[in-house]
Amino acid sequence: MGVFAATVFVLMYAIIVSEKIHRTVAAMLGAVIMMLAGVLSIDTALHHVDFNTLGLLTGMMILVGITSHTGLFDYVAIWAAKKAKAEPKKLLTYLALITAVFSALLDNVTTVLLMVPVTFSITHKLHLKPMPFLITQILASNIGGTATLIGDPPNIMIGSAVKELTFMAFIENLAPIAIINMIVVILIMEFFYRNSLKTKPELQQEIMAMDEKEALKDRRLLARSLFVLGLTILGFFTHSFTHIESSLMALTGAFLLLLLAGGSHHLVESSLKSVEWATIFFFIGLFIAVGGLIETGIIGELAKKAVEITGGDVTATSLLVLWLSAIVSSVLDNIPFVATMIPLIQNMGAMGVANLDPIWWSLALGACLGGNGTLVGASANLIVAGLAADRGVKITFINYFKVGFPIMLLTILLSTVYVYLRYL
Repeated sequence: MGVFAATVFVLMYAIIVSEKIHRTVAAMLGAVIMMLAGVLSIDTALHHVDFNTLGLLTGMMILVGITSHTGLFDYVAIWAAKKAKAEPKKLLTYLALITAVFSALLDNVTTVLLMVPVTFSITHKLHLKPMPFLITQILASNIGGTATLIGDPPNIMIGSAVKELTFMAFIENLAPIAIINMIVVILIMEFFYRNSLKTKPELQQEIMAMDEKEALKDRRLLARSLFVLGLTILGFFTHSFTHIESSLMALTGAFLLLLLAGGSHHLVESSLKSVEWATIFFFIGLFIAVGGLIETGIIGELAKKAVEITGGDVTATSLLVLWLSAIVSSVLDNIPFVATMIPLIQNMGAMGVANLDPIWWSLALGACLGGNGTLVGASANLIVAGLAADRGVKITFINYFKVGFPIMLLTILLSTVYVYLRYL
């Protein structure tokens, strides 16, 4: 049965990577085939589904979906453009920083969905090529998402699997290196695209004449959205002593905001449409498929081999996980990779590897930052490429690779130094 489960999983993974069939269909078919073949029962399959991850994703999607109707993100982008005095170099930096901060506080996929249309609008007015801004925003979204528990799906999955890794623990351990990486990347991008970051004074004046307040469509809803978002994020911070799961905090915030916003049938239905159900079902399929590998003992065998290679040494294991995660996540979607790695690391702990914390932080850094390596490395990358293509701007795999892969290697190198000095 183990060989069958492994074969189904490898085929499922290959289909996800090929993108010939939607990844949700591939993951759910893999899960269903394993259950039909008796690899695991429905009850066992449900046991392997991480409802904390699903609840957190769903709650945050509803919160952000409602907030997006207020015009807040357009307001912030126009405000940033005016603060930068519409100077392209400063504008690149400001938009990158906003993308990174929103990615840390909300999530990187939602952030790029909201930021890319505004970026196109501003660059069009300044007659600037959007490519430097789009690529910088991809990099910023993945780096910013690294900093917190809710910023990137791999972090959500790790935080849900390891209860001791609280919202504050993610910030304390990952935010410092995320900030360092962000500063370095912005400096590199400013230098690399310096010849493209030029515009005319009269075009800058047009931006300066814009009134960002006009972007705010519903101030009453905005006030309520900010209030509930603030409460929800505060709830994440207090987890260490309230012990309330992050998913419960996010779902409470989502439905509280729906109530405060009126709770009408139309609002509830439109808000639920803002949930990316394809992503939710992708996770469900993935959790069940990985559960099949756990039930047949394959994950345990892989963990045993990993311990043999590193001799159970925390330093060697952490650095191996960091670089392996980065390289694999750069060419494959980081979500299925992390789903496979979590039980493997847990098994390593059960086999006597002491102090798993450096290994967990290495997995988070490698998976999130590795996503910057290629255009298919993270969901946010593909979304930006898709939105750009809709507007006639083609971000090719090779053009992105030339910029993204070297920067990914540099951020992983900086992270290696950070992990070694801080933990090892």
